[in-house]
Amino acid sequence: MRLYPQNIDIKTLSPLALAFVGDGVFSLMVRERLVCEANRAAGKLHKLSVEQVRAEGQAGAARRILPLLTEKETAVFRRGRNAHTTRNSDEYHLATGLEALFGYLYLRDEQERLRALFELGMRSEE
Repeated sequence: MRLYPQNIDIKTLSPLALAFVGDGVFSLMVRERLVCEANRAAGKLHKLSVEQVRAEGQAGAARRILPLLTEKETAVFRRGRNAHTTRNSDEYHLATGLEALFGYLYLRDEQERLRALFELGMRSEE
């Protein structure tokens, strides 16, 4: 469910703008998943979400879904991964690529694909 006008040209957005949106999308999906798994104290929910949303957790998810991406999704991922960020580590670049992809899919209103990739990426986190 998008909240912005349909006339935005997603292709004109920078990979870091896509990653900005994707970071929020990924975080919300992690939180939703954790709440639906079990009724936990807020502090425990926060701790668990931080473990999964931090760069190392996102990089692991990225590695799991990379072989499953379409050509276009791979191109978006690479743009995000290769964007100039303030941190210079492989984990951070992979996480930024994942966030860019999630932002792209969200803004294209591809919720089914977004959820499928999220679940596949999180599969070994259980």
